[in-house]
Amino acid sequence: MNDHYYTAHPSAKSHRHQWETKLHGKIFTFLSDTGVFSKEQVDFGSRLLIETALTLSYPQGGFLDMGCGYGPMGLALARFNPERKIEMVDINERAVQLAKENAALNQVSNVRIHPSDLFKEVEGKEFAAVFSNPPIRAGKKVVHHILEEAKEYLKPEGRLVIVIQKKQGAPSAKAKMEEVFGNVERIGLEKGYWILSSKKQ
Repeated sequence: MNDHYYTAHPSAKSHRHQWETKLHGKIFTFLSDTGVFSKEQVDFGSRLLIETALTLSYPQGGFLDMGCGYGPMGLALARFNPERKIEMVDINERAVQLAKENAALNQVSNVRIHPSDLFKEVEGKEFAAVFSNPPIRAGKKVVHHILEEAKEYLKPEGRLVIVIQKKQGAPSAKAKMEEVFGNVERIGLEKGYWILSSKKQ
């Protein structure tokens, strides 16, 4: 089967399940399903990004979760930043529906969740930060497109923050972010996962 999570309409037969997990010390309940990324648990990379992102400073304004899946990163960031609006987008419409239900399950209301092929449905908007656990299976071209395009969706001093494994292209992602933004920092490193941040000057 060639179907994977980076597609608008996954063909895998739906098999929903619900579970609880702790993120940044708070319990979250998630509905998940086949055809979405990391369907059994919140993946380590997303957990590391959440913990790292919550230590950083940002200008005023909303956040964008690019490739939100069923919602763990965006919903955690929304819960711990109640004064901000978090926009969450994904090409996978099954994941988007789950993210909406998970927002309701966790009583997180400061979110807007909708389908988008990368930045297509947020054109013209600016954010204080763009976060992404980019879709590695979609290929390097798609991943680097996210890194290149993010800059125009950031406010001055806004940040792009991503998580990516060293073996899945972290060094080349770091080089691309340096090229696009003129700066990049590796602000987190654990179990081969890099958290990279660039700031719009």
